Amino acid sequence: MFSIFKEHQHNVKQIMMLARTELKKDYKGSFLGAGWALVKPLFTLFIYWFAFDVGLRAGGDIGGIPRFTFMLPGFIPWFFISDSILFGSQSIRKNRQFVVKMHFPVSNIMTFTLLAKFYVHLVLAALMVIFLCFNGYIPNAYAIQFFYYCPLMFLFFLALSWSTAPMSAFSRDFENLIKSIMTGMFWLSGIVWDTYALDIPWLRHLMLLNPINYFVNGYRKAFVSHQWFWEYPTETLVFFVEFIVIILLGIYNYNRLRKKLPDVL
Repeated sequence: MFSIFKEHQHNVKQIMMLARTELKKDYKGSFLGAGWALVKPLFTLFIYWFAFDVGLRAGGDIGGIPRFTFMLPGFIPWFFISDSILFGSQSIRKNRQFVVKMHFPVSNIMTFTLLAKFYVHLVLAALMVIFLCFNGYIPNAYAIQFFYYCPLMFLFFLALSWSTAPMSAFSRDFENLIKSIMTGMFWLSGIVWDTYALDIPWLRHLMLLNPINYFVNGYRKAFVSHQWFWEYPTETLVFFVEFIVIILLGIYNYNRLRKKLPDVL
């Protein structure tokens, strides 16, 4: 952990610059530029809004909250989470020039990759708040929890990338495995349904092991259901145990593999 912090110590400005460059690089030559990073999630949200609020009109409320309003605070963190997992795992392979051709702290690659996605997340979160305000969900004291869940989410998936990025650089099979499970993770996480409402007690408790649920439910607590995170102590305890495990595994895998990366790439 000390070595990772040391690698970041004198590179904060460079990481922020590279994050902006990373965001622009994917959309270079297009008229909207980095604005295209918002088009896909906004179009996805439009499809779900049209399907549930206009087309089907059969979904009903969830816990007294209109279905799309319930789903929206789940989608916003999911867009960041899915990008963090996918692009975080590919970050070293896609930026191999930093590893092979120059002396560059490898851990910084994962940081600026996720930071680029985090910028998009902040814009989407702002748009979400505006939408909720128009629908009668004015931010109140509970919304301050956003400043707890949001940075914690960034740190959790950054620590996860310390394991996934080096392992994906060694094996494309591992990278393909991550891609293949993402759709399943979407439906197993409480993005379009309420994990607290499961009728089977053991399955409801099993859902606590999915850290994505912690952030999805957390955003809902902050903006629509108006609850505090400490009202769910078991959920919080399970998450932080997992967070510590992810950090320890990330440190172990990063230190074990980083010196071999130039030869592999």
